[in-house]
Amino acid sequence: MAKSTDYNADQIQVLEGLEPVRKRPGMYIGSTDSRGLHECLREIIDNSVDESFAGTATQVEVIINVDGSATVKDNGRGIPIDMHKSGVSALELTMTKLHAGGKFGGGAYKVSGGLHGVGASVVNALSSYFRVVVLRDKKAYYQEYKRGVPIKKVTEASVKQLEEWGVEAKGTGTITTFMPDKEIFKELVFEKQKVKLLLKDRAYLIAKLAFNLKDKRDGDETSYYFEGGIKSLVAHSNRGKNILSDVIYVQNKDENNHCEVAIQYTDAFNENVKGFVNGIYTTDGGTHVTGFRTALTRSITDYVKKQTNGGNGNKSSKDEIILTGDDLKEGLSAVIYIKMPSETLQFESQTKAKLNNPEIQGFVAVTVREGLDQYFEEHPTDARRIIDKVTLAAKARLAARAAKDAVLRKGALDGASLPGKLADCQSKDASVSEIYIVEGDSAGGSAKQGRDRKFQAILPLGGKILNTERAHLDKIVKFEEIKDLIIALGAGIGESLNYEKVRYHRVIIMTDADVDGEHIKTLLLTFFFRHMPEIINKGYLYIALPPLYKIAVGKESKYAYNDEEKDDLMKTFANNKKYTISRYKGLGEMNPIQLWDTTMNPATRTLKQVTVDNSEEASNMFTMLMGEEVPPRKKFIQTHAKLATLDV
Repeated sequence: MAKSTDYNADQIQVLEGLEPVRKRPGMYIGSTDSRGLHECLREIIDNSVDESFAGTATQVEVIINVDGSATVKDNGRGIPIDMHKSGVSALELTMTKLHAGGKFGGGAYKVSGGLHGVGASVVNALSSYFRVVVLRDKKAYYQEYKRGVPIKKVTEASVKQLEEWGVEAKGTGTITTFMPDKEIFKELVFEKQKVKLLLKDRAYLIAKLAFNLKDKRDGDETSYYFEGGIKSLVAHSNRGKNILSDVIYVQNKDENNHCEVAIQYTDAFNENVKGFVNGIYTTDGGTHVTGFRTALTRSITDYVKKQTNGGNGNKSSKDEIILTGDDLKEGLSAVIYIKMPSETLQFESQTKAKLNNPEIQGFVAVTVREGLDQYFEEHPTDARRIIDKVTLAAKARLAARAAKDAVLRKGALDGASLPGKLADCQSKDASVSEIYIVEGDSAGGSAKQGRDRKFQAILPLGGKILNTERAHLDKIVKFEEIKDLIIALGAGIGESLNYEKVRYHRVIIMTDADVDGEHIKTLLLTFFFRHMPEIINKGYLYIALPPLYKIAVGKESKYAYNDEEKDDLMKTFANNKKYTISRYKGLGEMNPIQLWDTTMNPATRTLKQVTVDNSEEASNMFTMLMGEEVPPRKKFIQTHAKLATLDV
């Protein structure tokens, strides 16, 4: 018998067919959370979009079914169902074998985003039920699968079956229905807003391709069809903002690649840059985005030098401000869209989050540089507005650096870099340490007494902090409460921000459950979203949920965190006339033991993790709620006032 430490041929596993996908789903769809679930839907949708690239499909319909499955229909050519030389039908081959499909040789698809046989077969493997109906040659064919395994061979569909599936046997196309496997995705469901954003982006990118979304769970139906392309996408993202220029549009193509870029500056502080390749949103950017940023920086920098030095770009001035890439980000909206042969595509992973083709970087850089240089020469007024914007950002950056250095120097002179109001924890291990940002000195005092000093730090706030939505860094680091928070977290701010130095991997906002508490919470969320977004992206930011009510019966106390829980508890005490109920007006009303038991004890507390599913929509929401424009905020409040709750 071999020892457990032996390593021999018997321990080498060969995973057949789609087994590797079910064994390691994260390698193919990124994760098995909500993002991975919607990645599956995107893969099927993009296969239909590729039929549009091939010049056939004009419509794509997505249906979210009541049972939790999804259906994607297109009016493309329909996947071939004839026998392949491997001994099975072409349909079965593409749905059950990795790296099998019509997009590798450049014949069936010159441009494509999905890869038939990778995307579709992966989704098939991760579905408890999967059905493909193919319409071609004036007939309908279908095949069904269970976790990637065909239930039977490709069969001609009967009229009765088609009626049951809601399919008309006319024209050509492919109809795919899949039920995500709950063994993989647990209890996750398709989120309508995520699907809408997915379809809207593709509708902007692909002219004359109509998308229709039906949600049978509530009967909602939405359609998208745009002819303005990425210019419309950028203009749409800046609606309601003060724009500094028209949408700058440049394009270029060679025999293989086509590049389109749309750029617009606003007076906002945040950036919104998106990169797309063959209809795929590359969430992590890639060489096309790098090429864009390089060209943008060089073009604007050279134009500034030319204007500053009287037309001679080689001279320099001691008063000249050196612009950085970060200065150019403020108020920038841009879309970079690349179309290229599918066989040359190089993505970092199957999730297609980042483009790796090195030749695209130079191609995009040349396109953007030449287009911007020409635009600036022809539109000097727009150019001046943009230059004033980025120059102001550079001055603010330098002022912020000076202010930050002054803050740090002051801390060093005081003999301690950490703020005096911070009650730090004993642990130096950030992965187990947490900091409570507490509203008010009273609650801060209770929290300091009730905490576990080993891993819990307390930082009380003296009230409402600065609204950082439209504040430059120099003003931010001078604001006492925010300065203390920045120093306590230890990661720095602005260009010196280093998330590896964050001292706590749980940053917990704990405010009163009233209007002022909600406002402070929103101000803190604004600060983190705008100036420390990776605190959110890394999963470090949480919101504590203190109880609203205490129901006491004798010496026993029960806590309710909302009105529903209160009503349920009162029902259990219905026969006891001696109970008392009290509503907490603030955290300061709890003694240290109560605060620990209800809100700080890891065994009993409730924390809500702050996440961002759609950064663009979140950014627009912060701009609307915390920005200077009053009418949009007033309209939003009037529309949603009845939906507001004090629960997070």
